[in-house]
Amino acid sequence: MKVFIEPIGKLINEFTKLPGVGAKTAQRYAYKIINMTESEAQDFANAILNVKKQVKYCTICGNFSESDVCDVCKNRPADVICVVKEPKDVIAIEKLNEFDGVYHVLHGTISPLDGIGPNDINIKGLLERIAKGGVKEVIMATNPDVEGEATAMYITSLVKPLGIKVSRLAHGIPVGTDLEYADEVSLARAFVDRKTL
Repeated sequence: MKVFIEPIGKLINEFTKLPGVGAKTAQRYAYKIINMTESEAQDFANAILNVKKQVKYCTICGNFSESDVCDVCKNRPADVICVVKEPKDVIAIEKLNEFDGVYHVLHGTISPLDGIGPNDINIKGLLERIAKGGVKEVIMATNPDVEGEATAMYITSLVKPLGIKVSRLAHGIPVGTDLEYADEVSLARAFVDRKTL
């Protein structure tokens, strides 16, 4: 005997395709949909379809946009470029209200184990932007993992010889963490990146 009737089983299966959604969470989501009014379910379905139709990538930086060029690229000076792995990283930085430059989204990082090399991510677009002139600094804001570090080092090796300042986001011990609980890599990085008071 089947545990779920076919429509519920299909819906649960679709939810399990989302990252971080296991079978139990998918079931809860499916039950929530079943208990929605038809109008609420239609609004939910329309939101999914509309995001697929209306969201595209900015032709300059690769961030999410509703038009060919995103608002950041339209309205900010392009002399400082912050390089990130994916669009969600742009959102994280924008929430800080501390950065007034533009972004460049790589849509991945170099990962030889996964078969991803420099030509598989958007490094070429970054170099094309730099070649147009006017860029004073490139900030490497890739994740502080092996792939992010490798990508930052590779891009630095291409950009620095062009006479452009390349910087890296500082890494270290998060605020509120006791030294005894900090991992060795973060603690070592904190010593390397220490600042004079």
